[in-house]
Amino acid sequence: MARRPTIKDIARQAGVSESAVSFALNNRPGVSQDTRARIRRVAEELGWQPNSAARALSGEQSGAVGLVLARPAHTLGVESFFLQLVSGIQEVLAAGRIALLFQVVEDLDAECAVYRRWWAERRVDGVVVVDPRTDDPRPALLEQLALPAVTVGETGPASASPGSESDSESDSASPDSAAPAAPSAAPAALSAVRADDAGAMAQVLDHLHGLGHRRIAHVAGMPGLAHTERRITSLRAEARRLGLDPGQVRSVTTDYSDAEGAEATRRILAEPEPPTAIVYDNDVMAVAGVAVASELGIPVPGGLSVVAWDDSALCRVTRPRLTALVRDTAGFGRLAAEELLALLAGGRPRSRESELPRLEPRESTAPPPAAY
Repeated sequence: MARRPTIKDIARQAGVSESAVSFALNNRPGVSQDTRARIRRVAEELGWQPNSAARALSGEQSGAVGLVLARPAHTLGVESFFLQLVSGIQEVLAAGRIALLFQVVEDLDAECAVYRRWWAERRVDGVVVVDPRTDDPRPALLEQLALPAVTVGETGPASASPGSESDSESDSASPDSAAPAAPSAAPAALSAVRADDAGAMAQVLDHLHGLGHRRIAHVAGMPGLAHTERRITSLRAEARRLGLDPGQVRSVTTDYSDAEGAEATRRILAEPEPPTAIVYDNDVMAVAGVAVASELGIPVPGGLSVVAWDDSALCRVTRPRLTALVRDTAGFGRLAAEELLALLAGGRPRSRESELPRLEPRESTAPPPAAY
């Protein structure tokens, strides 16, 4: 097994002391510019990299950020959203030679435990937090740990600290009493990257209403997630705006999987007055819904219109091609990573909004059946 080069190896090859190597590689005074350049050239030739654990123990940054996903594992393999989000995050981090530490856990308690462990071990300099909850303990915990973070998918303003650039302050729960004490008295740096789900839902409802649909169902994601509740609330608000019967426009929650999406579709279509259009919170459930409609002999879009919240290759290769909300999910990830790096560089917390998704009508939506 190849041995990792050490400071001693660099010192020997550069013909200097080990302390001179330490000064040069840590940008400290004590060596001339020529010596500093020679040491760095030798370090690069040898393939030397700083020891992140040693840097953390000395109080320096670890060179890594974390992302924990508390979702059922079986829902991740087929959903493209997180793959695109992570690719955007990684694109920004890679340019700065920063590692992404990724972990999947079973629930929110396990996610909080990971944050405590990462903080205690100084494994990460900050975290990207996904799937905000309606009653979310994570912001309070991260504030207590003084661990910089960016929340992805938040709708309210960023958690405000003194000097924050967020639009307004938001209330947060009291810190978890089981969490370790904060490592410093400095205010936590918590920013947010927001999504306009209300604006997106307005596009969907306007499209379906314009086609003549009055009975519309929404197969939503996991209950308790902030964006799930936001979309359900937006659906009701848009239905009122358009003068639709609130009893004919409703939502059901699922775990985002194709199995639960299919089961929800069967239940909905078996109702005495089934909807003529269904909006699905991801592409996988939308494709599963089309398959169920086909099994039941209901043509799409002749008997049922289908809309997918997130566009993907799956939406474009399914027949009929699915009407979907198109957004730059990788760009969403890039924005989150940029905000986190700005915090780590000493920037002030702030809240930013991603671009509004654009509805792209395709073959899966059409006017409802004539008998309707």
